[in-house]
Amino acid sequence: MRLRALLDTDALGLRLLGGEDELDRTVRGVMTTDLRDPSRYLSGGELVLTGLAWRRDAADSEPFVRLLVQAGVTALAAGEAELGDIPEDLVVACAQHRMPLLAVDESVAFATITEHVVRQVSGERAGDLAAVVDRHRRMMTSGPAGGGPDVVLDLLGSDLDLRAWVLSPTGRLIAGSKVAGPALPPETCARLAAEHLTAVRTGRRGPHRVQLDGITYSLFPVRSSGRAPQAERDARETVLSDWLLAVEADAADWPEERLDLLRGVTQLIAVERDRRDAARTVRRRLAQEVLELVQSGAAPAEIAARLRVAAPVLLPGLGAAPHWQVVVARVEWEDGAVAGGPVAQSLLEEVLVDPLATGPEPADRVAVAHTGDEAVALVPLPAVSAEHDGSEAGLHADALLRSVRDALSAGLEGDGRLTLGVSAAVHSAEGLRGALEEARHARRVAAARPGRVCAAGHQELASHVLLLPFVPDDVRRAFTARLLDPLTEYDRRHRAELIPTLEAFLDSDGSWTRCASRLHLHVNTLRYRVGRIEQLTGRDLSRLEDKLDFFLALRMS
Repeated sequence: MRLRALLDTDALGLRLLGGEDELDRTVRGVMTTDLRDPSRYLSGGELVLTGLAWRRDAADSEPFVRLLVQAGVTALAAGEAELGDIPEDLVVACAQHRMPLLAVDESVAFATITEHVVRQVSGERAGDLAAVVDRHRRMMTSGPAGGGPDVVLDLLGSDLDLRAWVLSPTGRLIAGSKVAGPALPPETCARLAAEHLTAVRTGRRGPHRVQLDGITYSLFPVRSSGRAPQAERDARETVLSDWLLAVEADAADWPEERLDLLRGVTQLIAVERDRRDAARTVRRRLAQEVLELVQSGAAPAEIAARLRVAAPVLLPGLGAAPHWQVVVARVEWEDGAVAGGPVAQSLLEEVLVDPLATGPEPADRVAVAHTGDEAVALVPLPAVSAEHDGSEAGLHADALLRSVRDALSAGLEGDGRLTLGVSAAVHSAEGLRGALEEARHARRVAAARPGRVCAAGHQELASHVLLLPFVPDDVRRAFTARLLDPLTEYDRRHRAELIPTLEAFLDSDGSWTRCASRLHLHVNTLRYRVGRIEQLTGRDLSRLEDKLDFFLALRMS
């Protein structure tokens, strides 16, 4: 129980004399003593009750308090029955050592406080310890390797009545207890993931407490046991890679035993995460080999042979050779650094999972490699029938990020960006090199857009909008100012609406009647406005070149 809860219990007659900043300390037991050195009987976390019989003079207070601090005592409560007011030297010593000091009213027996603390603490501890013993027994026979994270979550539900779920950093539901009731809605999963990523990114220590729709959740990070210790890893890598355990409870008032239990659960789930990562090794190696062949300019026949090896692994039971798409991802930080390829690789594997899929193994048909500072995914597609155009099949950039954009944007807010490019589907090994370049080019288009998480697809590479993001800012400003500033200034002074008229005229493909109808103007009025535009800019809107210049200026403005 929390020290604060003791003070809030009026029947105990406790009064705080010092240590206001330490009231969230946990009380795990109680001891009454008048020994000058009781440390041999202390194990840490106790509330020590004393009648001050050990004190002969003011010099005794500091050594006594120092011994309590070294033993890990939570707080000291001194009775007023013997000496009346608590000696000032004891108050000073407790303040010096940051030891909370409470005064016990002379009308309250130490036995009353002891009974209250023991009843509160032992009730929580007994349930937790029984669950711990049973948890270890059952996990030895049916742990993560036998039943996945669900087995661990079922224990939390059955033994401790805790509803819990395991989520990916993108908010995908990986596992949930069968006794936890209905699965969390996707929007709740995404919001929890976003809150978790924000907390990790800002350096807050877990578990993180979140309230959504009136329900309190505690979020525990699930850190892979197979990677470098947290202290040695970039926190920005953690924010994009770790799973989380969401528990429907407020862990703020939990005793340390229960927190330790949940941390142990996250370690067991981390074993499952490591097993999942190990299972991806073959797919990653196949993707790496294909990528190296494509980048080195290997013969299509050699690439095709490697694809024939990869297809059964990625699409078991598939009779015909699949089509392939390429997806390129890159993570960049605000300080100009670029995340390593493995960071983008792990994140891209998660992004490519069907958002409606559950469980730790839904990505077994995706192969992701990394080269330099980017990740490259080789995504097989079932062969489309002859009546469908393969270029329209498969992944689409916007749909790819729709379900993960909010969570990842929260994790990257103020610190970094994720950009993706998606190629068209190709039918053979000869097309992979072009698909890779197409995906990279699309990613550069996405990088030119605002936002923390952006994607672009091959469809956009055939449009004039591809050119606009790559025009330098000073060139854009000069170009648009030269064409549009005279019109903007004229509109400001005369309210002539020349800019809206120009936009409507171009959108109407230069048709006088359609434009006049759209603006609810007489054709002669429209001709007058267009004439004024040509006079102010020195351009001729009957010429294609001038129409195109105005069109681009409006797009870039």
